[in-house]
Amino acid sequence: MNKIAKLLPFLEWIHKIKDGKVLKADLIAGLTVALVLVPQSMAYAQLAGLAPQYGLYASFLPVMIAALMGSSRQLGTGPVAVVSLLTAAAIPTVIPEGADMVTYAAYASLLAFLVGVFQFMLGVFKLGLVINFLSHPVVVGFTNAAAIIIGTSQLNKIFGVVKGAGQYTYEQVFGMLMNAATSTHMLTIAIAIISFFIMIMIKKYTPKLPGVLIAVVVTTSISYLINFNSEFGGVIVGDIPKGLPSLIMPNFDFTVMSQMIVTAITIGLIGFMEAISIAKAMAAQTKQRLDVNQELIGQGLSNIVSSFFQGYAVSGSFSRSAVNISSGAITGFSSVVTAVIVGISLLFLTPLLYHLPQATLASVIIMAVISLVKFAPIKHAWKVEKHDAIVSIITFLLTLLFAPHLENGIIIGIILSLALFLYRTMEPGFTELSAHSSSNLFVSAIDNKLDRCEVVSIVKYSGALYFANAGYFENKILELIANKRQCLRFIIVDMAGINWLDASGEEMLDGLLERCSSNSVEILFARMEGIEKVLKRSGFIDKYGKDRFFDRRTDALRYAWKMLGDEEAASHSPLKHLIS
Repeated sequence: MNKIAKLLPFLEWIHKIKDGKVLKADLIAGLTVALVLVPQSMAYAQLAGLAPQYGLYASFLPVMIAALMGSSRQLGTGPVAVVSLLTAAAIPTVIPEGADMVTYAAYASLLAFLVGVFQFMLGVFKLGLVINFLSHPVVVGFTNAAAIIIGTSQLNKIFGVVKGAGQYTYEQVFGMLMNAATSTHMLTIAIAIISFFIMIMIKKYTPKLPGVLIAVVVTTSISYLINFNSEFGGVIVGDIPKGLPSLIMPNFDFTVMSQMIVTAITIGLIGFMEAISIAKAMAAQTKQRLDVNQELIGQGLSNIVSSFFQGYAVSGSFSRSAVNISSGAITGFSSVVTAVIVGISLLFLTPLLYHLPQATLASVIIMAVISLVKFAPIKHAWKVEKHDAIVSIITFLLTLLFAPHLENGIIIGIILSLALFLYRTMEPGFTELSAHSSSNLFVSAIDNKLDRCEVVSIVKYSGALYFANAGYFENKILELIANKRQCLRFIIVDMAGINWLDASGEEMLDGLLERCSSNSVEILFARMEGIEKVLKRSGFIDKYGKDRFFDRRTDALRYAWKMLGDEEAASHSPLKHLIS
């Protein structure tokens, strides 16, 4: 049963809805989320460059599949702002010039398929830890920039003007502001202000009410009553096709797929990071088990299903997940309810949305992304480690600069993070030790101003010994030998701080031992539990003899003095009391 439950995670909770209280809680939560999801998904579809119905398509089956096949029971999946923006940035770079909305939607579905396959494969091969390549500073910088780009991309709909011309987003925003300065559509901006006012007031004073839905109902009613489109030239949603999405196979054009692959990986990682962040927070609250790899499988399958039913890329949503759990959701059945209500909306309610102003959808998007703009984490990172803050700021600026090609900013951010990691580990701690005569504790000789033995040196190295810092370790040993000139005979390396060794590190040790031996300096190793298996497996220990390796530093010291056989030299050593 456990193996089946891993393949079909919903079997772990499906029996709970037999309890009337659980069923009621999930029904209420599912309805509440649906009231937010329907208008949000339409708005996000337009952010992605799609017609509103494609947002509803992506909110139907994908929501249900993610709930059934993921491990989180409260995660609300569907269209989200950042993924929609990345979709809008990717499609124009590969779509044929002059293509219609149906072709655009087909390309968006193909991108969702690639995202889904990438996430699904990560989950199947248990590679969920790959999201750690997206460091926190990079995500903070990217998210702030993306939120600003999303918000500014909707300003033309708020002011009722056309977008500015230009290849980059900052050029388009500047052109749009110039247009707004001379030709703002006053009734459009009034509709937007009404929408903002309703959502802000409800969020502040009655947060349990669906502020987004109320704003949509009020502004759609106003639009209908005053003939906003025909009498005043306002832009509305218009006709939304009725009916559930039909099964359409994505067009597997391998040339186009190869051009989309970088964006698909970016969406897969960014989208999943958003999903898993809120899922972890909810799991901590509900004490439920969260399987990162199973969640990847669930998110991947939801994207694959979305691609076959005219949807686009989806992910877990911060806002809707928060609504779901605060509304009392207990199992994934709440998301099944949400999906069913979206399906009912597609079948029967789309005519009611004909007069919905585009300005309202734009205000919904802006309200959703305002909470993503957070500069406090960057300020905090500056206090902790300035390099992290610099990476975050560079990612932020480059994402803004390269927009709409957002993947460039985040790729550079990842490269900077990896480079920063290498920089930090290229020169780990290397300390020459000595001992207090009173405590017998080994401590830094320099920091504690202790005498150092000229015949036998004890050094401690802290950190992984790998390709990036093997040369540093070798240089420090050779520098130690050079400083002690002809006196030094033994170097004891305390390896307790080394927990990982790669082939470059092992090769360096091999060459270093041979070089030092030819100069009458022998290297001994103590406390090497962390890498002993590696050195045995490589044949290093057998090659140089087990008598070079010791469990304790004092054992290595005794061996060194025994080999020296110079009691007079030993009597003048600051380490003599340790070997008596």
